[in-house]
Formats: sequence, structure tokens, C-alpha cells
Amino acid sequence: MTETHTTEKPVFTLDGRGALYRQIKRSIASAIHSGLKAPGDRLPSEHEFLQIFNTSRMTVNRALQMLADENLIVRHRRNGTFVAPAVVEHAVMELRDIADEIEETGAVYAYELLERQEKPAGSHVAERLDCDAGETGLFLKCRHLSDGEAVLIEERYINLAAVPGARDAPFDEVPPNRWLLGNVPWSRVEHTILAVNASEEQSSLLQIDTGDACLRVERTTWMTGQGLTFVQLTYPGDRHRLVGRFSTGQ
Repeated sequence: MTETHTTEKPVFTLDGRGALYRQIKRSIASAIHSGLKAPGDRLPSEHEFLQIFNTSRMTVNRALQMLADENLIVRHRRNGTFVAPAVVEHAVMELRDIADEIEETGAVYAYELLERQEKPAGSHVAERLDCDAGETGLFLKCRHLSDGEAVLIEERYINLAAVPGARDAPFDEVPPNRWLLGNVPWSRVEHTILAVNASEEQSSLLQIDTGDACLRVERTTWMTGQGLTFVQLTYPGDRHRLVGRFSTGQ
């Protein structure tokens, strides 16, 4: 009789990228998003995580607290740590290709790549993507036009550690959002909407007056706890409207 031995794949593994507490956070988040740990499941204790990741209590606690702040886990002082209950979320804003939005109106869409360079993440980008400040990423600045009229400035940072294929992507021909939607899976997106005044550079690109009212959408996209891309989308206030719809599912 032949015995078959199988080696169970570890649930929690480190990817070797960046600070250890961020690796631990991504590892636990990945187990949750992939379904290895379901809503309500008990997670290892803090002491068990110390042994799993061979690190200090402070490092593990920092990672767990970040996950709790993002409502992925629930921590109970006496009962332990659990995957947070599933919550049904309704997207108020869809993740759409601007080209589709423009063409649906019957207008002719055009796109210009104004700037492309690899550079370190600043503190604001690092905070939004939950990566280390100074980590190298790809910065893109683009302009989108409808019937020859500028309707959007896109300033995007792509985390190359998470999306290495972006380094050689043909962004001179394909808009970043279209390429990302077609090539990179994502699990979570967050939008922040702000009212801003056009800077001198923005007013020149959007063909409006400096100080004119603009609408800015800041969007961060993640996959299993890892930040993929952060983008600032700036629209002339009189040329764009946001429409969000959701239903109760009934």
C-alpha cells in the first residue's frame, strides 16, 4: 500500500516587499480576500502570529490594528481576533473608462500623454497606497478631450511593486485606466470627491481661468490589501457631473 503525503500550503506568507508590518498586513488581508479565512473565522492569536512571522509583538500589533482600522478584522481583548462580518456594499461610483463615458454622448474622444516618469512615492501617495515613502512607482500625467475640448486632467501613480507590467505598458497609445481595467484585477476601490480651484498649470491644460472651480476625484485601488494605483482626476466644474446610483438589492 502506497501512502500519499501532501504538504499543506501555508495560509500566511510574506512577499518580501517593504516594511515587515506591511507584509504581515498584506498576508492576512490576502487570506481574507481569497476566502481562505471567511467572515467570522477566528484568526491566530497575537502570540501565534509572533511565531508564524517570527517577529515582535509591536510589529504584529501594528499590522493587526491597521486591518482593524480598515474593518477587515475585529479584535476582542478576551475572545481573540476574528475576520469581520461580511457587509454588502453598493458602489456609488462605478470604475469606468472615461473614453466610454465620452463616446456614449456621441462625442469624439481623444487622449494625450503629457508626462511619464519613474519616481519615488511622496508621503501623500504612500499613505493612500499603504506603501513605503520613497518606493519607486510610475507617474503619469494625461489629458482627456471630448470633441477637442479638454475635460479631464489625470495624474496617476502606479505601484510598480504591485503592477510591474505597467513599466512597459504602451501608455502613449492606451489610456492608463483602460490598460489597468484590462490587465490588472482589483478587489477594492475608494473615491474621495473634493472642490478645488484650478492652478495655473491646470487652467492652461483645461483651457479655463486660473482659480476657476474644478471637481477633483481622488481614487485608490487595491488588490487583496495591496495598493495598486492612486489617481487624481481634475475636471472643469462646468463640464462634468457625477452621478451615483445604488439599490437595496430588492
